[in-house]
Amino acid sequence: MSLLYNIGIHLTHFGLECVSPFNSKIRKGNIGRSNTFDILKNKLTKNDKTLWFHCASLGEYEQGLPVFKALRQHYANHKIVLSFFSPSGYEIRKHTPIADVVVYLPLDTKKNAKLFLDIVNPELTVFVKYDIWPNFLKQLKERKLRAILISAAFRKNQSFFKFYGKQLREALFAFEHIFTQNESSKQLLESINYKNVTVSGDTRFDRVYSQLEQDNTLNFISEFKQDKLCVVAGSTWPEGEDLFINYINSNSLNDVKFIIAPHNIKSAQITNLKNKLNVKTVLFSEKESVNITDAKVFIIDTIGILTKIYNYADIAYVGGALGNSGLHNTLEPAVFGVPIIIGNNHSKFPEAQALIDNHGMFSISNQKEFDEILIELIKNQSKRLETGKNNSVYIEKNKGAVIQILNYLRI
Repeated sequence: MSLLYNIGIHLTHFGLECVSPFNSKIRKGNIGRSNTFDILKNKLTKNDKTLWFHCASLGEYEQGLPVFKALRQHYANHKIVLSFFSPSGYEIRKHTPIADVVVYLPLDTKKNAKLFLDIVNPELTVFVKYDIWPNFLKQLKERKLRAILISAAFRKNQSFFKFYGKQLREALFAFEHIFTQNESSKQLLESINYKNVTVSGDTRFDRVYSQLEQDNTLNFISEFKQDKLCVVAGSTWPEGEDLFINYINSNSLNDVKFIIAPHNIKSAQITNLKNKLNVKTVLFSEKESVNITDAKVFIIDTIGILTKIYNYADIAYVGGALGNSGLHNTLEPAVFGVPIIIGNNHSKFPEAQALIDNHGMFSISNQKEFDEILIELIKNQSKRLETGKNNSVYIEKNKGAVIQILNYLRI
């Protein structure tokens, strides 16, 4: 592996250590990675047969979950190791029943890669989407251990496809097969002479479609919504919340209710959001002690229930694309057949453009555009129902990636 890459990894480690006293998220990651090998040694023996699933963060975990569930069922006698790089994935899913052992992935040094695989020695490794770690992958290849990459999405400006990306390109060849989300990713892989590739689509479609088979009832949301039209704003950031604050404070439609589920649920931000609203607003954390039926706005200051809340939406807004944080999951509300509003910074999310082209999603860049489309969707029931239906049909047509992956694995 490239000397510069390895030097860079060690410099990254040094930088993370320096920053960790001032950043709680980085500090959690550093502490978690320092405990990884002890956890693995305590929970695995040399006689255990294992599988290894790796995800960058929570989004990739949800993306891979349909495949993980199928492999968990098929390999019932294996121990499954699930690794995350980001605390946002590890902290939320560290007790998932999908895995026997959940750990932070150590930094991608040669030493860490060798020690990790000495302990885990997986019969099959599954990476999700884009988290490519060259030293770990090189070790998998040298040990002739099976590895696949699922729901991969590549762009031509990535290092793999540049003249200086030779060493990183080689890491991709550790995968015996790569399942891509789209044809353009397949073509990019073929341009570097990687041939074992299948366009299977995105496993997220299977993941969100399975939500329809679950019980999505939340009695307190039913109590809040009653028979009113409901707008759900999911995974919001301040720039998106400002749009809602201005709209709600300027409009007095009594037959519309709003649910806002911020991405950041720190108490200071939640309090600030609530205080800016000039209508009756209740928090999830106080729902047992107040009357929520006559509230106009319900702020969800907890995590883990947003997907079910989308089931109650007549219109949805998904945050992230007005700023630089990245668009959050638009497929979760789409599966429930509701129209969706997003910001305009969505170029890295092909499913967003597909939903826009399919006339189920609307991209806005300012308050005026937001107000116009929201008012139209509120007042025009036929457009609201038609555009929402376009989204549910789109999800239905694009599921099926999991079947292709399992067929390849002969499961």
